[in-house]
Amino acid sequence: MKNAGIIIKKELNRVFGDKKLIFSLFLLPAIMVIGIYTLIGQLAGNMSKDIETHIPVVYLQNAPADFPAILDQTGYRDIADIRELETDASEASIQEIKDGILDGSVELMVVFDPQFSEKVTAYQSQGDEIPDVTVYYNTTGNYSSAARKSFDSMVMTAYQTLLLQNRLGNLEMLNVYQEEEVIIVDEDKASGEYLSMMLPYLITFLLFASAMSLCVDAIAGEKERGTMASLLLTPMKRSQLVFGKLVSLSILSSISALVYAVSIVLAMPMMVKSMGGAEATVGMGLTLSVFQILSMVLILITLVYLYVALISLVSVIAKTVKEASTYVTPLYIVVLLAGMITMFQGGTEKSDFLHAIPVYGSALSIQNIMTNELSALQLGYSLCGNLVLAFLLTFAVTRAFNSEKVMFNA
Repeated sequence: MKNAGIIIKKELNRVFGDKKLIFSLFLLPAIMVIGIYTLIGQLAGNMSKDIETHIPVVYLQNAPADFPAILDQTGYRDIADIRELETDASEASIQEIKDGILDGSVELMVVFDPQFSEKVTAYQSQGDEIPDVTVYYNTTGNYSSAARKSFDSMVMTAYQTLLLQNRLGNLEMLNVYQEEEVIIVDEDKASGEYLSMMLPYLITFLLFASAMSLCVDAIAGEKERGTMASLLLTPMKRSQLVFGKLVSLSILSSISALVYAVSIVLAMPMMVKSMGGAEATVGMGLTLSVFQILSMVLILITLVYLYVALISLVSVIAKTVKEASTYVTPLYIVVLLAGMITMFQGGTEKSDFLHAIPVYGSALSIQNIMTNELSALQLGYSLCGNLVLAFLLTFAVTRAFNSEKVMFNA
């Protein structure tokens, strides 16, 4: 094991002794993640604020006599530029407004039935004519969609209530029961619900990305540069060389992935807050028990080693870094899909045996950790699934290292 320790020390010194590698592997990812998430949140927040402060242009045609009072009472006149359209407006004028809605110079046009008030008053029983209200807006325009939503919620809802009040006299006749809400929720599960959707996907593929950049260069790169041949000619056992390589790469990959994970956890609340204000971060807090923390650590350790063994096997078979990167890409896509699937499976019942599937089972376990639902059996399945495949891959890597044909690209 002494020789394996020498390899571990060599690989760690190779990375930590190079300031450029330290920056590119550990500092640059944190800067990029925090910067990108902050920028996304800021841009989304600015867009939302811009929509809220925008003064929409709203055209009204055939508005009933009592409608202007509703506009005043609700305060809608203060947030919109309301323009009256003559009842006998020409088709050309109406088409011009429609074109304005299409190009964004006008947000909304509301056309009431010419006999709106008369039909509302004359309604007595089922089958009587009901007046129409036609709303023109652009579903692809942010300003237009927001104007439609605010007009409905502020103005039309209030106007409908007024009309019903005039017709029925007592609106309580519409209420056949009173509903009272009593919320029963697991606070720990609720607080981790949002993170349980994102973190499993992010962690699984970030761990792979970290391992990929390190392993390909450490094995295929050394083969291509010829330094691997020098190591193979030493009296060191090939199994010790493999063990030293895999352990050192696992350590470096874990540190790199930890930087990614911490950066995301720090940046995500900042992004959400920028998008929706301080209240948007409510429910993103999370308190983990000792069992949850230990489970997370064990899952990440086994998952990292699995990734390192898998990428190392591909790298040792390849003759060049470019070839190794080509072979690893399909595996990267599979890992992305395995993590992504869990994003759309929250709350569904899943068999405990699914946790034994490498990578996917780990993502499920991380999801359950976030919602405080992970059982010891599920954890055991996840760890065993990762370790069994990792040991098989390690055996395959060792066999490859013992093959002169593979190692010397014969």
